[in-house]
Amino acid sequence: MPKLDLLQGTLDMMVLRTLKAGPANGYEIAKAIERMSDDVLQVDHGSLYPALHRLEKGGLLTGKWEISATNRRARFYRLTPAGRKRLAVEQSNWEQMAAAITRVMRPA
Repeated sequence: MPKLDLLQGTLDMMVLRTLKAGPANGYEIAKAIERMSDDVLQVDHGSLYPALHRLEKGGLLTGKWEISATNRRARFYRLTPAGRKRLAVEQSNWEQMAAAITRVMRPA
């Protein structure tokens, strides 16, 4: 199955969801999304890092430079309380939309 690109809003939601499990750097976030989607979704780093900066600027994430497991300096991101609230809203909206699309696409 070919890998699918992500829409910006969907990427933001999945980044928030990934960080719900705990702090991670950009590489770890991308790999987690790919792994959780059974490698169907591919995260383009050219989209991921602008999304991380946008979410941080919006107060949904905080970023801090730390040393990674590979002993390299990396920026680790964490959800803020506002990010947790936004994730809950986005997840609810997504579930409603997915259910509606499923109803439309269901065979007659």
